[in-house]
Amino acid sequence: MIDTATATGDLSEVARQLRLDILDSTTKAGSGHPSSSWSAVEICTALYFGGVLRYRADEPWWPARDRFIMSKGHAAPLLYAVLARAGYFDRELLWTLRQIDSPVQGHPIHGLLPGVEATTGSLGQGLSLGIGHVLGGRLNGLAYRVYVLLGDGECEAGQIWEAAMAAAHFGAGNLTAILDYNKFQETGPIAREMGLEPLADKWHSFGWHVDEVDGHDIGAIIAKLRTFPARPDQPSILIAHTVKGKGVSFVETDFTWHGRALPPALAERARAELLQGGPVA
Repeated sequence: MIDTATATGDLSEVARQLRLDILDSTTKAGSGHPSSSWSAVEICTALYFGGVLRYRADEPWWPARDRFIMSKGHAAPLLYAVLARAGYFDRELLWTLRQIDSPVQGHPIHGLLPGVEATTGSLGQGLSLGIGHVLGGRLNGLAYRVYVLLGDGECEAGQIWEAAMAAAHFGAGNLTAILDYNKFQETGPIAREMGLEPLADKWHSFGWHVDEVDGHDIGAIIAKLRTFPARPDQPSILIAHTVKGKGVSFVETDFTWHGRALPPALAERARAELLQGGPVA
């Protein structure tokens, strides 16, 4: 558990290293989604390294483990970097991203790597999968929690709202959704493409407990997530306000990097910014 400023600072360094791994893996692959991965780094850092998610990397299919589902499957480089750092597999596998016959594919595939709980990438399906995990645990007498990371673009999909309705109907209190609300999708601003606001009101109206947080404040994310188990019969969602491409200034201001890896020269500029903690003169 993280309770001190020093420990939170340590987690900030973990987040920096995750961003560097995402940069290196996508640049080496020449493809991938670094900006969509970078926006959710603090969220996953809080879950896996902040004492929120219960897991055993050396026993990946431990029945009582909490489940994490990366619904926005294009952020797979983040998931892989996190799982490697958590000890699920050798970090060297990251450099085989998107290679033929590699288990580290462009979207997570269940069964290829330990720690990958679901095959995702067809957007809008992850929340439904999360409900299935919760109901399966209920049938088996297991009280694990299920965390689903949603993208804001995929919240334009009708299946998300069908799942939201079903989760409340079935009293899926062990389900927590976290929305990476970075305000952009591949083709432009969310507000222009298909506006989601009033977003919190929508989730409230579907019967969910709703809270919001600065999605880059690791300590705040941890504190918010710790409050959710107190609602045993109501699903919860944490709307995390984030910045697409967080950590690299020229990516933060250009949404067209959504599905493009940085070429080597720009990758070196990005590395310098990540190491320095801001734009390089």
